[in-house]
Amino acid sequence: MTKTPFQLLLLLLILSFLSLTSAEIKTLTISADSRPMILFEKFGFTHTGHVSISVSSVSVSFSMNAPNPDPSRLGFFLLSEESLLQVLREIQENPHFCVLDSHYIQHLFTFRELSPPPLSLFKQTYPVSTPNEYSLFFANCAPETRVSMHVSTEIYNLDRDGSKDFLSAGLTQLPSLFFLFSLLYVAFLGFWIYICYTNLRSVHRIHLLMAGLLLFKAFNLICAAEDKHYVKVTGTPHGWDVLFYILQFIRVVMLFTVIVLIGTGWSFLKPFLQEKEKKVLMIVIPLQVLANVASVVIGETGPFIKDWVTWNQVFLLVDIICCCAILFPIVWSIRALRETSKTDGKAARNLSKLTLFRQFYIVVIGYLYFTRIVVFALKTIAAYKFQWVSNAAEEMASLLFYAVMFYMFRPVEKNEYFVLDEEEEEAAELALRDEEFEL
Repeated sequence: MTKTPFQLLLLLLILSFLSLTSAEIKTLTISADSRPMILFEKFGFTHTGHVSISVSSVSVSFSMNAPNPDPSRLGFFLLSEESLLQVLREIQENPHFCVLDSHYIQHLFTFRELSPPPLSLFKQTYPVSTPNEYSLFFANCAPETRVSMHVSTEIYNLDRDGSKDFLSAGLTQLPSLFFLFSLLYVAFLGFWIYICYTNLRSVHRIHLLMAGLLLFKAFNLICAAEDKHYVKVTGTPHGWDVLFYILQFIRVVMLFTVIVLIGTGWSFLKPFLQEKEKKVLMIVIPLQVLANVASVVIGETGPFIKDWVTWNQVFLLVDIICCCAILFPIVWSIRALRETSKTDGKAARNLSKLTLFRQFYIVVIGYLYFTRIVVFALKTIAAYKFQWVSNAAEEMASLLFYAVMFYMFRPVEKNEYFVLDEEEEEAAELALRDEEFEL
């Protein structure tokens, strides 16, 4: 099928919003692919950047009615973020424009430079002397052709000592960043154990689950630090990515579970879950399994596969559904407390619980908004050299959310909310009568 300018425009616009991470040493297989452009990596280069590409087992098939493809119409190139708009304008102005003819791209090589079949082999390293964030593309401007090939890529910057750094210029700080936060969570866990030990009579099962959440969060960050460190130094994660995805899945499931259980008041206000609250967990946990699968596909394959954008959309949709689902139990608890306050005669206690759960609802909303919207905005607008800032902001927000949540529902023998005199009890009754606690 002939590639239209609209398809190229749509592809470039979508890819301009995608956030890609490290450029590990990768070996990829393209099979009978007719896409006009294929994105392999997006990488932030310093003035010592290099791109190494090895192409083998190349074959180009075309339809019976199509002419023999010109090998100069198929090739690899680099495109900077600044040049993207210029290329988009060229595509709009010329319906038959081939991106390989653009003056705004950095040409690498075309299929004209391949060895004659059946070898079809090419390997070359190209220096990138102008610091910027570039995307590595393959372009197919030959009508009605399908390309198959094995591609190996190495994209890196050279450090001062001459060693290769396979992390993008804006992400090379991630190993140290993740390790620092892992130490903070280990200290947080130690402090939480101390709080629970000194208030044993007030410790509930939810507090033990919260301790487990801190433990898996710390382990998850340690694995993330090791993963990025080995990618930075060697170009491959050496199996740390597997541990990272496993712990990431456990940690996210535990986080959503803890939020749901706290929102329902389980173990804190009541020893059991209602049927509708169990259904929320039965929805959230399988969705998190799907989200974890999507995360693995996104992280381990890359944008060169045909369904990569679809997997991104699946991950986003599932995440939004889970974020909405965990809010329902908090709303149910607030409504239940409002109804109970009208009949049980404990206005002060009910007012304090209503205040606590309403504050928790606002904290959860703030956390979800920041980590889903603000962090994404930071990734989009930050210069490529400061991509690590969005990761730091996300981890800071998570640490702050954990601290607030754990403080609000800490085990204490004499909660200040419940030490009230008669005047405060009467004031609470008036507050409950006047305040509807609408969300």
